[in-house]
This record gives sequence, C-alpha cells and structure tokens, in this order.
Amino acid sequence: MRKAISLICMAVFAVLLFGGCQIVRIEGEPREPLTYTVVKQDDIPRELLALIAEKKEKEFQLTYQSGEDLYLIKGYGRQMSGGYSIQVEELGMTGSAVFFRTKLLGPSDLGESGGEPSYPYIVIKTAYRERTVQFE
Repeated sequence: MRKAISLICMAVFAVLLFGGCQIVRIEGEPREPLTYTVVKQDDIPRELLALIAEKKEKEFQLTYQSGEDLYLIKGYGRQMSGGYSIQVEELGMTGSAVFFRTKLLGPSDLGESGGEPSYPYIVIKTAYRERTVQFE
C-alpha cells in the first residue's frame, strides 16, 4: 500500500514538474517601433497632472488611458538642479507587450546645474493597445 501511494505521489510530482509551467520570454521577440508624440505641459490631461504632482518626489512610471490614447509617463524624481532633459530611447511593441525606455540627460551647461531642485518627467502619447506596458 505504501509503495502504491509513493508511486502515485511521484507520478503526480513528475507531471507537475515537467508539464505544468512554461516560461515565455517576451524580451526575445522582435519589436515593432510605435509612433508617438511628446505631450507639452499645457496638453496633459488635468487628472494626469494631479497624479504626476503626487508622485514627482520619487522616480515613477505611469500609464494613463483616455479614449483611444495611451499616455506613458516616466519621472525621475527630485534632482538637485534644473537643466535636465529626457530622451526616448525606444517605444516598441511585440505580440504581447509595449516597451518604453528612456534616459535622463544631465544639465548641458554648468550654469544650469545650480539653483532650485527640479522634477524631470516625460509624457508621451500613442494609440491605445491592449498589451502590458514594460518600462525599461
């Protein structure tokens, strides 16, 4: 009786081990570039501005849907000075995800590196797609 129970347990374990889960790597798929626009401060929806104001002290990432538009927001938190800019390195899509990668660029002029703290962020707008968004 003990042998039968042991064999059944081992069989169940083997089925779960070898047939249960599968790892899908979404990073390996080729990415199709997406069109987008960088949204000016005056054109950001009011509700989104309120969310950004709440989160701006620390680094953050947000997605916001409005109708057929998808807004992707990347904030870099409090910086000790002004003069920062943000470069979009990639906005691409695979069959299962949208990928958004940016880079924070420091002040280009030494004169801009002093003064008040700043809270650099970028808002881009693209067409809404029913896919997971991956910030890189």
